[in-house]
Amino acid sequence: MAIPATQMRPGMVIKHNDILHSVFSVEHRTPGNLRAFIQAKLRNLKSGAMFEHRFRSGDAIDRVIVDDVAMEYLYNDGDDYYFMDTTTFEQTPLNRETLGDAVDFLLPNLSIYVSFYDGKAVGIELPGVVEMTVVETEPGIKSATASSVTKPAKTETGLVVQVPPFINEGEKIRVDTAEGAYMSRA
Repeated sequence: MAIPATQMRPGMVIKHNDILHSVFSVEHRTPGNLRAFIQAKLRNLKSGAMFEHRFRSGDAIDRVIVDDVAMEYLYNDGDDYYFMDTTTFEQTPLNRETLGDAVDFLLPNLSIYVSFYDGKAVGIELPGVVEMTVVETEPGIKSATASSVTKPAKTETGLVVQVPPFINEGEKIRVDTAEGAYMSRA
């Protein structure tokens, strides 16, 4: 199934040069007055080798159809992350290498889809938006309104997101999983 490069997300499985790859991270770049491109970090599913590739915005990407199983994230133990099938209650461990940057968005009891290809878990598909709690940020400014000024805020998973100055510690925010960007208060 061909999709435009702009719809590529971390955790997807694509076919690049006739080899299956898992998308590790995706970054949209628009350098000055040049054309926009997508910088993607891919992991070869056979060899495990990681590399970066540049896609033009209009490039057609072959997304591989995999078996998506509804699962719930339970917990992590070091570099292993445990997921439970919501129908059979069977647990599946996935390591950090398989998950890539998606680990920054994993919260306990988060419903996700784990992608299986030939009976082997190859990646996950995150929801579009995740609600996270801010655990560390500079104190908020009273009567600050939304503007172009931002400050870094560390979430409960360790992800650092740029937020407006009125966000304080302990508040829940909505984070876009595709770009890791602040969207709104929860």
